[in-house]
Formats: sequence, C-alpha cells, structure tokens
Amino acid sequence: MDVPLWLALIVVGALGIKLVRPPWWLVAVILVGGYLLAGSSLSALIPPTSK
Repeated sequence: MDVPLWLALIVVGALGIKLVRPPWWLVAVILVGGYLLAGSSLSALIPPTSK
C-alpha cells in the first residue's frame, strides 16, 4: 500500500498532538523552523533520501 508522505505526516502529527498535548506555540515553532531550514543554505546538511 502506497501512502503519500504528506498524508502520513498529517496523520502522525495529529496523533502526536492529540496524545502528547504539546503547547501550540511549540508546534508552530517546529513547523516554521523546519520550513525555514528547508529553504536555507543549511538544507545542504540534510542528506537526500533515495528510493
């Protein structure tokens, strides 16, 4: 069964937020930080994934 990555991330994120109950500001900081890191020059430090 092939599940799109975006769908898997939404499901895992929703379950994590429901079960762990982190503060919403922490969730926002992680999401915005990941978005900014992906678009920066530091993204070269993240190894590419191969299929």
